[in-house]
Amino acid sequence: MHMVMTVLEARVPAGQLGDVERVFRDGMSSLPSEIVEVFLVLDTKDPSIFRLNTVWRSMGDLQKMRQSGVKPKGVQMFEAAGAQPALSISEIIVHRHH
Repeated sequence: MHMVMTVLEARVPAGQLGDVERVFRDGMSSLPSEIVEVFLVLDTKDPSIFRLNTVWRSMGDLQKMRQSGVKPKGVQMFEAAGAQPALSISEIIVHRHH
């Protein structure tokens, strides 16, 4: 069974760029056990594009969350920063920590 990575990508309006870090720090203060790691990253070429990379223990864990009917927390956080994210899902084939 492989882990899965979701990527929520959104262009944040210029007037709300300063809110992004605060919203995500507060929102990611506690994570469910199904989530292994979370990264909020900023595009190096376009500083208005943020990506929330989330590593899930399994596709089953991700599907369970998606079928719960509750709006995903990452989506809620981007919306709080004035952005509408797009989702992509990838299966992790190799994962290594340094």
